[in-house]
Amino acid sequence: MTRQVKVLVLTGYGLNCDMETAHAFEMAGAAPERVHINSLIGGDERLEDYQILVFGGGFSWGDDHGAGVVQAVRIMTGLGDRIRRFIAEGNLVMGICNGFQTLVNTGLLPGFDGDYTRREVALLHNDCGNFRDQWVDLSVNQASPCIFTRGMDYLPLPVRHGEGKFYAAPEVIDRLENSGQVVLRYAGREGSPARGAFPLNPNGAVNDIAGICDPTGRVFGLMPHPEAFTHFTHHPDWTRLKAEGCVLQEKDLPGLNIFRNAVAFFKK
Repeated sequence: MTRQVKVLVLTGYGLNCDMETAHAFEMAGAAPERVHINSLIGGDERLEDYQILVFGGGFSWGDDHGAGVVQAVRIMTGLGDRIRRFIAEGNLVMGICNGFQTLVNTGLLPGFDGDYTRREVALLHNDCGNFRDQWVDLSVNQASPCIFTRGMDYLPLPVRHGEGKFYAAPEVIDRLENSGQVVLRYAGREGSPARGAFPLNPNGAVNDIAGICDPTGRVFGLMPHPEAFTHFTHHPDWTRLKAEGCVLQEKDLPGLNIFRNAVAFFKK
């Protein structure tokens, strides 16, 4: 009998997408558990009992001192060595929106040269000056080593953030590009380049970057919310699409397929 893939979805202190994220992993065939950050740090739950660790969306600690900053300090102070060992043992880590902000603040991304302690990139306030809650189109870098996006080339997903502008020094951007670590870019319809144009690029991200991975492809962070597109009716145009005869089946839902790819990695 095949053992189910166990997923630890962090919750607590302002995180508010844990239930949707756990549900998405359950739909993908995994066994998710929502675990409070204090239970993990305190030892009531063991990270070693899981194969996937997820930093989900929300407003951890009210985004005090910057989005994801307090959570990054809290998690790495209490669990830094264990998380780095978790990655070294071949497991997966995913950060969605606030979770992506946490991953870059911890240094778990971009993870150049296997160094998961050094902060190289940032997610800054949106260039438009306000919170963006909209759907975006994304192109997928098929040459990326990212486990989560295998077999994908385009996907629509919602964003909802005030600090989503991907930024780094030019030499860091070049390295991300050259190593294939840029996984997702904001785009036009069907994946045409956004070229920084608002609102296709909702936050002014450098090179339209919406998501990156580490060199192994096993640590992945993105600003859009894949857990928010796991049913056809989640899409804002679903009624029009249905009238036009276009109804996405569950197997074709791009948000759900991100979670399926993660689970499939351990079932092969």
